[in-house]
Amino acid sequence: QVQLVESGGGLVQPGGSLRLACAASGNFFSPNTMGWYRQTPGKQRELVASITNYATTNYADSVKGRFTISRDNAKKTVYLQMNSLKPEDAAIYYCSVKQLGRDYWGQGTQVTVSS
Repeated sequence: QVQLVESGGGLVQPGGSLRLACAASGNFFSPNTMGWYRQTPGKQRELVASITNYATTNYADSVKGRFTISRDNAKKTVYLQMNSLKPEDAAIYYCSVKQLGRDYWGQGTQVTVSS
């Protein structure tokens, strides 16, 4: 099992920035892909960004140029730097790890973008 704990969500004004972090523990090893997904009421969870342990990244078109995903393998932590936030970025953000074909999820952290 892999446990994931997210932090860094909150309320931010449009145009502002937030940094999310997610620390993994438990049976966490390479190779794996860490990522961030988000979900709003009535919609499916969608991929925001992902990064492999070789630092290959993938972004949703809607966040390209504004969000940056990174990871610290020594700390078993993945980050999501979110800049130029828009109201439509508001959602619950979930950290994920895909490892040996299994998906693990964090509990989610709320991001609210409002003036």
